[in-house]
Amino acid sequence: MTQHTEVPVLIVGGGYAGLASALFLAHHGVRCALVDRHLGVSILGRARGINPRTMEIYRPLGLEQLVKEAGRPFDEESGVARCTTLTDEWHWIYDADAPRTLPELTAGEFGLADQSTVEPVLAQAARDRGAELRFNTQCESVEPGADGVTVVARDLQSGERLTYRAQYVIAADGFRSSIREWCGIGREGLGVLRSYVSIVVKSDLSDIIDKRALFWIIGGPGADASGALASHALPDHWGLALAYDPDTESPDDYTDERCVATAKALIGRDVPVDIVSKASWQEAVHVADRYRDGRIFLVGDAAHVWPPAGALGANSAVQDAHNLAWKLAAVLAGRASEALLDTYEAERRPVALELSDLTVRSQAARFGPNPDQDPMDPILCILGQRYTSTAMIGDGPGTVFGDGVAQYARPGTRAPHLWLDQDGRRIGVHDLFHDSFVLLTQSEAWARAAREVEGVRAYRIGADLIDVEDVWRSRYDGATAVLVRPDGYVAWRCDGEPAAHPETLDNEHGPVTLADALHSERGPVALADALGRILRSEEQL
Repeated sequence: MTQHTEVPVLIVGGGYAGLASALFLAHHGVRCALVDRHLGVSILGRARGINPRTMEIYRPLGLEQLVKEAGRPFDEESGVARCTTLTDEWHWIYDADAPRTLPELTAGEFGLADQSTVEPVLAQAARDRGAELRFNTQCESVEPGADGVTVVARDLQSGERLTYRAQYVIAADGFRSSIREWCGIGREGLGVLRSYVSIVVKSDLSDIIDKRALFWIIGGPGADASGALASHALPDHWGLALAYDPDTESPDDYTDERCVATAKALIGRDVPVDIVSKASWQEAVHVADRYRDGRIFLVGDAAHVWPPAGALGANSAVQDAHNLAWKLAAVLAGRASEALLDTYEAERRPVALELSDLTVRSQAARFGPNPDQDPMDPILCILGQRYTSTAMIGDGPGTVFGDGVAQYARPGTRAPHLWLDQDGRRIGVHDLFHDSFVLLTQSEAWARAAREVEGVRAYRIGADLIDVEDVWRSRYDGATAVLVRPDGYVAWRCDGEPAAHPETLDNEHGPVTLADALHSERGPVALADALGRILRSEEQL
């Protein structure tokens, strides 16, 4: 028996990237389904850390508190320590008391939840919004066509075949992505750097660990064993990462007995240790040559992998999904042309190339003799990513990173942070960006013009919103109107007032919609022209 389903978007892979894709698409009202071969979300404590940019994305969806709660088991942790064994002296190579809030830059906070605790939150939120999630379901084939993609999957419990007919497919099927290979998409980068066995053990270390680090780098000259240790959400559970040489051994060589002995060597004391789970993985550096193959898009590890320095991998997967989801939603709703979808790769791939280089050098510094030579500026990497594409008007920034996090509103940059009072409630400006374009202005004329535009929501600074710290003028650099995309990036700005009578919002084809304005298939010139007509700002042409 074969079950046939038609769905606008099918997602293959139920990790961070896939679950985030399902959540964001469903939030935009796009019906989607997800298939994943695993029994459910991960139980391994991988991908620790939610950075402030990702938390900005979760906040307007009402998920911030849930994600914070997921990270409660890790609340006392900070910094990175190096030691020969846990019972020897610890040397802190990263500040153990680093702040988790950056109120001058963002309302988002650092969170310490890991993959095993956040994925259930994302899965439930996606389901609550109507996404269909099918675990224990193996994708067996993907066949692109001119007007859609046929995906055949199999329920691993019942054996039932499932055929999906989707307009678009998101490949979130990980580092070894079968879909990427089926599409013939190559990768560039250094390749596999190290191979690891990850182990979750249960052991009472309360009389050894009196201050919890984010993780410990254990070993060095003369040590009996080397590896990394991190806490787990479950009490007395710990995650160990052990490197091995694939030329001389395999994960099968890591028997329970060997893992117990290695864990005790890393701890430095003969304490009771139970093995809970084991998995193998590779630390690699790859960026896909392209992120799109017709109606198929790569996100997360299917598109890019790099070392875990800075916890930027999983966060980048979420941010990939966030960038792509609003664009797919706009195209599926008929508000945008197919050309908009090309800007996903144009914006996210250069970020991946930069981060792959930085994380390699950062990881080498962390595990090498000179950790103080780490080249990574984590705040810049998190909040300073910049885009250049046709999904904005005006010259892009050109490079992914500048010299620091720019608090100036320019096309292609993340909208500068503001603390705002909205009807007596304190919010961050990024709480406004999630389901439509937003026009920020102090001008009633601009606000009035924007009200006539489908898909744009206008807020007047000083009227609808109070600028709590009085920094609008400096951070938005004298702009009279700034158009911000649903992902929180500046799409367009104007430094002048609109014409006195903005009620005539027609072009040669009739009334102008946001689709005409921002995503005309006539290209960037028509885009600028339509926006100028909508906002009565022909002087910007």
